[in-house]
Amino acid sequence: MTPLSAAPLTVPGADGHPALGRFAGAATRFDWALLAAPYARSRWWRRFHHKRWHYTALATDQLFCGIAIVDVGWTNTAFAYVFERTRREVVAGFSRDGLPGLTARLAGHAGGHSRFRFGASRIDMSASALSLRCKGLEIEAAFGAPAAPLLLAVGPVRGGAVHATQKSSGLALGGSVRVGTQAYALDGGVASFDYSNGLLARETAWRWASAHGLALGFNLQAGYFGAHENALWLDGRLIGLGAATFDFNEHDPMAPWHVFTDDGLLDLHFTPEGYRREDKNLLVAASRYVQPIGTFCGWVRASRDAPRRAVTRLAGVTEDHASRW
Repeated sequence: MTPLSAAPLTVPGADGHPALGRFAGAATRFDWALLAAPYARSRWWRRFHHKRWHYTALATDQLFCGIAIVDVGWTNTAFAYVFERTRREVVAGFSRDGLPGLTARLAGHAGGHSRFRFGASRIDMSASALSLRCKGLEIEAAFGAPAAPLLLAVGPVRGGAVHATQKSSGLALGGSVRVGTQAYALDGGVASFDYSNGLLARETAWRWASAHGLALGFNLQAGYFGAHENALWLDGRLIGLGAATFDFNEHDPMAPWHVFTDDGLLDLHFTPEGYRREDKNLLVAASRYVQPIGTFCGWVRASRDAPRRAVTRLAGVTEDHASRW
């Protein structure tokens, strides 16, 4: 296993060229206006193709929560849900399209602070905490320091220009969730986050899988970004993975999934417990989204000659997503 190089501090670099590849650590600045040829684009083009999102997952034996703030340039949106694993259903949810330039402020990098405000509803998230208040749902969560490096992946995208994403390993979790009058403890759970920032094509689609414990976790994507962000966190190490295959039934989100990588380092079966679906058609934009919540079983390993590490009932999600934005 070859360790990943240290992440560049800025993307692109001072010469306008982005360092392409996978890196360990975090960039502290993304500025696509500084891109040099062949990736440079006009200010007007960037206005409609610059997409950013900040997503946080919270997992315990009882709950799985997904929270996201998304800025697509010409508008923004946010969503949150609480899935009760014992009841196998979404017990609380929030989804709101915002007002351009007013309701959302996305962080400039993974260590920054993102927020969404719409009326009495608010979401605040960072690399160390999340706070949410909306009708019938409250979340207060704090995250421990990462025990493994962040992943930074930077690469070109067809129909767009350049995309960058930063993913965390599993983070110790504490706090609480309140749904109506019902309170749930988050203490002893695991959090993770995803900060993404890029110049994407108008039509963008992907399959995604992610799950984390404190010692073992992974991120897989197939679609617009290829294998750039595929990674395994294992005992404090960050390991790049090969291209991922998602074998699943597109018409039945509750059917089992099989995900594996072509380098022989990961082979997992996913059993859904439930799912969140949201389809939107805003005439000029549309999205089709389903995110099953469940558990992964199978094995991973650090290299082809390393012993397999068993994965047993690791809580996480898969996703099938297509957007015209």
